[in-house]
Amino acid sequence: MANKSFNLYRYSIPVDSQLILGDRFLKRREGLLVRVSCSRDGWGEIAPLPGFSEETLEQAQEQAIKWLTNWQQASCDAPRVPLDGTYPSVAFGISCAMDEMKGYLKEAANFNTAPLCYGDPDELYAELAAIEGEKVAKMKVGMYEANRDGLIADMFLEAIPDLQLRLDANRRWTLEKALQFAAKVKPEHRARIQFLEEPCKSTALSLQFAAQTGIPVAWDETLRDPNFDIATLAENRPYLAAIVIKPTLIGSIERCVALINQARALGLNAVLSSSIESSLGLTQLARLAQQYTPNVTPGLDTLDLMAYQVLRPWPGSTLPLIDLDSEFITKII
Repeated sequence: MANKSFNLYRYSIPVDSQLILGDRFLKRREGLLVRVSCSRDGWGEIAPLPGFSEETLEQAQEQAIKWLTNWQQASCDAPRVPLDGTYPSVAFGISCAMDEMKGYLKEAANFNTAPLCYGDPDELYAELAAIEGEKVAKMKVGMYEANRDGLIADMFLEAIPDLQLRLDANRRWTLEKALQFAAKVKPEHRARIQFLEEPCKSTALSLQFAAQTGIPVAWDETLRDPNFDIATLAENRPYLAAIVIKPTLIGSIERCVALINQARALGLNAVLSSSIESSLGLTQLARLAQQYTPNVTPGLDTLDLMAYQVLRPWPGSTLPLIDLDSEFITKII
């Protein structure tokens, strides 16, 4: 019988000094790297997102050690130790490591991303021109005046005729503000907005916005509401176009795939998205995107917020790659 083993490492990487999460500046991205081994190795990343995850990194670390110790004590051929009751980040990171070790996580990856829109449209056009397939970009809205956001979105859609836009408001707007935004986007351009994530403070108001403007919405935070019922997705059609799945905030691969399948059955897109993981976590998200949502561009354009890549490189990135010997990585077990 093969020997089972695991290791846990903690990373702490400087990030862009302008990165704001919720109401706070994030100066470093911290997380755990987990290696499991039983005949072959598998890696995963456990990285609660400050301000969004229910668990702290310390709580995730404690729970991961307990789970991995229980796993190590079982035989390699034993059924999978259930991840029920674990924190979302722990469930996701460990399920990645397990599926990679067992060969369930395929090597093929979708490294196309939806780049963030800001600055000069000509610079974005050059980036989009290099993308194979649909030209889709993402724009954060809701941090400034709604009128301004609408004018900028319209400018990008005007400047790049084949651009598809995804917008994210993080529930910042009242219905009145959301309608002010839409008023600045020409009616002929609205059809190229794939969706607007969570425009208003409640799902009811967001659906009302979609009904009045013809701009479809997508659920992100709603998926994580304690009282969320997947059956409501059917009721939200036709104003709901997609669900945005951030596995670090949702849970295990199995849980994410169940959501993907339920969305697909209703004719909704499911978009896998980053929670600002390291390059290790991002490359695994790209593999999951190719495996489970092959025709949808994932939302993984967050690597440039980091000062370094970790263990595995993202194709085309010029950021330095660090390994386990780096000063930014500490071995725990």
